[in-house]
Amino acid sequence: MSWTQENNLFNIDGSILEGGGQILRMALCFSVLTKTPVRIRNIRQGRKKPGLAAQHLAGVELMRDICQGRVHKAALGSTEIDFIPGNIGHGRFVGHIQTAGSVSLLLQAALPVAIFSSGPVTLDLRGGTNTDLAPQVDFLSEIFRPNMERFGASFDFDLMRRGYFPKGGGQCIVEVKPVQSLKPVNLVDMGVVKRFFGWSFVAGVLPMKIAHEMSSGAKAVLNQISGSRPDIEVYKESIDMAPEGNCSGIVLGCETSTGAIIGGSALGEARKKSAQSGEEAAREIQNAISVGACVDRHVQDMVIILMGLADGKSRIRTEPLTMHTKTAIYVTELMTKAKFNIIEENGRSVIIECNGIGLRNVNLINSIRPY
Repeated sequence: MSWTQENNLFNIDGSILEGGGQILRMALCFSVLTKTPVRIRNIRQGRKKPGLAAQHLAGVELMRDICQGRVHKAALGSTEIDFIPGNIGHGRFVGHIQTAGSVSLLLQAALPVAIFSSGPVTLDLRGGTNTDLAPQVDFLSEIFRPNMERFGASFDFDLMRRGYFPKGGGQCIVEVKPVQSLKPVNLVDMGVVKRFFGWSFVAGVLPMKIAHEMSSGAKAVLNQISGSRPDIEVYKESIDMAPEGNCSGIVLGCETSTGAIIGGSALGEARKKSAQSGEEAAREIQNAISVGACVDRHVQDMVIILMGLADGKSRIRTEPLTMHTKTAIYVTELMTKAKFNIIEENGRSVIIECNGIGLRNVNLINSIRPY
């Protein structure tokens, strides 16, 4: 990883560690926030089909539009792009994936940029809302958002239409108000479980029985953790909300006495029993609670960029680091002056420490005009 003489671009190898789209998304995010032109090569080298897929190309174009930047060599299948950021603007921006690619991953990439914008940002995101190998949008709005709010930033979320594999066609509108800076977070005491909540759904021609079975599977696991009765809403999506495709899924949450929000989720699969999907989602929460974690393994990597940007030292207790989290830390340290320290405790939980760079929103400051 180094500066190239040609065009003065910061050179990033996309094959490192996780080797997927995460490096691309984070590199673009930090490129915009630090105004660093980047060349990203070996994009998604660790995947069966390397290069930009539809959702990655849509993400590149969305980031380009938000910052009024320039991008070269971006096309389906491209394994290298040059990205030259401009100034973060405000207004309405559309991220349209022409497949069932995940809108959640678009939102993950765009949120840190939007909160450092020069004014309110509306993200119109279209594609898959509940897809495999990516967080369901419900997980981002109900589990990640309250964790993000600890850092002093948030977003309004309006789901217009759900989109499932293979057609996609979903749409959500996300409203983001900019902040001056992010606060550091100290979250190392899980406390005790206060409540479990969640949603279990089916769509299309799938029977309600599947949603009930997923809920029952989840409750069987959660009831082992605490005497509190899990409150899981079971429902079938209306034809207006999910006009095409069949899908089933479950998103679960746990709130503790210290305000920690821990989540778990799963999609239904034809090759396994519905109750098993519910059990798997609940076990993600069970595993986090068993080690005293304050964020789950999915939120774990999502907060790394927020810790890196925050104004001060953050400390968060979580489960052992995932490869996504290790990759997030690597890219954050590579492209900023943030420094992370990992404290392992008996092989069970870890505390992630980070001295953030204290990024200030110069875009917001410059947009304010004196009377």
